[in-house]
Amino acid sequence: MTKKHLSHLSYEIIGCAITVHKALGPGLLEKIYEKCLVYELEKKGFKVAQQFLVPVIYDELEVDIDLRVDLFVEDTIVLEIKAITHILPVHEAQLLTYMKLLCAPQGILINFYTDNITKSAKFMVNEFFNVLPDD
Repeated sequence: MTKKHLSHLSYEIIGCAITVHKALGPGLLEKIYEKCLVYELEKKGFKVAQQFLVPVIYDELEVDIDLRVDLFVEDTIVLEIKAITHILPVHEAQLLTYMKLLCAPQGILINFYTDNITKSAKFMVNEFFNVLPDD
């Protein structure tokens, strides 16, 4: 795993999101975009986990909570899918938390309620990304 590989994967993910957005436009429910994005990603051969439980461990306690991540691509990039008028700091915090819990080096917050996926997507990295080699 390298930073360059993650950058390429992110590019591919955004390309799939653009394909979905061009076909459907803004204004639908998040679940519709999510299912269509999974379809596009899997069509390209990517491994995608959808709406699975994320374990929360505190000290030695496994917290019994129904915490689900939208999408996890290639076991490396967390996708948080939104279809809302404004992204709030809590949405970014949520993505960073999922990344930490899953030990994922990168996350992308994709809001389909936009006229431009590329400009509105928020890319986030963390300490797991920082230790990866460049190439």
